[in-house]
Amino acid sequence: MASKQSFSLTYRLFSKCPKCHSRLSRTPPRSARSTSRNFTTSLSAPASIAAPEIDFEQLPAPNPANARVVPASPSYFTSKPKFTDGLLNLRSLLREYQTLPTVEPGQAPRVAWRTITQYRLMVGELVRASKYHKILDILRRLNQIHPSLMPESLREAMEPYKRDVNPYGIIPRPGTIDSDGRAYGVGRRKSSSARVYLVQGEGEVLVNGKSINSAFGRIHDRESALWALKATGRVDKYNVWALVSGGGSTGQAEAITLGLARALMVHEPMLKPALRRGEWFILRGASAIGTRSLGLTYICSWLCDTRSSTGREEEAWQAEG
Repeated sequence: MASKQSFSLTYRLFSKCPKCHSRLSRTPPRSARSTSRNFTTSLSAPASIAAPEIDFEQLPAPNPANARVVPASPSYFTSKPKFTDGLLNLRSLLREYQTLPTVEPGQAPRVAWRTITQYRLMVGELVRASKYHKILDILRRLNQIHPSLMPESLREAMEPYKRDVNPYGIIPRPGTIDSDGRAYGVGRRKSSSARVYLVQGEGEVLVNGKSINSAFGRIHDRESALWALKATGRVDKYNVWALVSGGGSTGQAEAITLGLARALMVHEPMLKPALRRGEWFILRGASAIGTRSLGLTYICSWLCDTRSSTGREEEAWQAEG
């Protein structure tokens, strides 16, 4: 076996010339060559490769003309530096003092914050209302800190956002009932505005002189418009006459919701807490103790009204078909 391998290797390395029949030597392939490489285990690189060490004491002094100016504000390169600086400052204060004891939202000190127009004049920028609402949310949360524990630095940071008026002197005009027994309420939503008149009756609803089914094709919009009466269980007690303009159907329905709630509070001012809790009852199922039966009543009435209106529409569609 060994002789055959040696013969084949010899045959590969030496071959005959086809003319003179002399042997010609072939160079063995690179893989068959025995190459030797030198390896080292020292950690120090040769002096010809490594760069010399830098002596920082012998370096020349830096030229102030080549120095870069670092902006004092972290939002210097943004479009609205003053707004961003104020927002970042309030957020840092909230992170620092968020563990302090707070009071209930209704027991917090009453504060009249600047309007969006006044804030724009203060910062000199055209800030969007949605961005200014972020600042107001943080200010309301900071205002809930217990007054006896509020740091002085926090009071000074919140002072520029307050209006120079007496917040307790701002009293809304009380609603009145006219000689015909009507209460008036105004509601706005997006670009829609609604004027709602509410009078005791049998549950009739007119929107721009049309029935509510003709004014709003979607069931959701009809339920949203009459939410104040449904949440308080007074759908069959009052007649509603609404004049609405602007926006789409959903915005108009929600504008009627607010105007109807305001007109309802003129007739029955004690319903304001019930209107605040009504939506929570419907969505959450009234899991709180002492309100379960009331919440289930609202849910059942809401679902029954929805099913009945849906059934009426299906019957109308079948009749038309």
